Amino acid sequence: MKILSFLVGGVLLAMSAIGGHAATVVPPGNRNAEQPPIPGASAKRTQALRTTYEAKYRKVYRLLKNDAKLRKKIVQISAKYGIDPMHMVGAIVGEHTYNVDAYDRLQTYYVKAASYLTNRLTFAYDGEDISDFVKRPQFAECNGGNDSYPIWTCRERVWNRSFRGKQVGGTSFPDGRFSAVFFQPLYAGQTFGIGQLNPLTALQMSDTVARVSGLPRLSASEPNKVYETIMDPDLTLPYVAATLKKSIDSYRSIAGFDISQNPGVTATLYNIGNPDQRAASLKQENAARAAKGEPPKLPEENYYGWLVNEKLPELQALF
Repeated sequence: MKILSFLVGGVLLAMSAIGGHAATVVPPGNRNAEQPPIPGASAKRTQALRTTYEAKYRKVYRLLKNDAKLRKKIVQISAKYGIDPMHMVGAIVGEHTYNVDAYDRLQTYYVKAASYLTNRLTFAYDGEDISDFVKRPQFAECNGGNDSYPIWTCRERVWNRSFRGKQVGGTSFPDGRFSAVFFQPLYAGQTFGIGQLNPLTALQMSDTVARVSGLPRLSASEPNKVYETIMDPDLTLPYVAATLKKSIDSYRSIAGFDISQNPGVTATLYNIGNPDQRAASLKQENAARAAKGEPPKLPEENYYGWLVNEKLPELQALF
């Protein structure tokens, strides 16, 4: 199955009428002539494995090239979520190039998933389970919603505002991300599976995936089920697609940009997260630029998305 190339001629902006609103199309390719700086943590991980970014990229490339079933899954799931498969491919390639090393075969992901789930997991901090923690009065503003994304996004926002790095009710809370403090029961800083999702992202996207793919909804009170979902390729790939689609929708509705033709930008957002907040910040920045008579700033790729756009022709050829 061949995918239409993103590399259309020209880099001029076009206007696209989507959902009744005009969105500025972000053209394919990188906005930065050179790759933006790679964080030190990524460099340390790569050095510890005694490998290189190019070697890690080649390894995940071979996984995609040698596994026709995986490619078929990606195409089918992308179609369900209304996105080009290259968005999913870009997220997977970026994660395995800069965060973890890919396994040689998809089957290994299933085996590793089973091995990690032998112990009972908990989502908690200092003995307080997350299900009890979010019942605190500070989270009252997040109650009453009927979709997991705004509920968990609100809870993350409340954490940052009211708990992160603060002492509340006699308990000192670390100055760390919500996902790192409560949702990493195995070991800190680790994500899992072919999509390298963290549990908080999975909880955010649970209702979307349930609606589109028919998978069971996730609950923070069942950490083992959450980890099974993010580690099992058959379960996690819809979450990868849903996360990418959310970024595309957020940038269109909030910032007025159509990023659906630029897998490097969607890969960047997959890497850094919080698409609503970042889209709102870009909208605010462009309003200030407009007030000064300056042209709008386009969404840009980071180091991770830059590689995806750079390698896109080679990756497209696989499909």
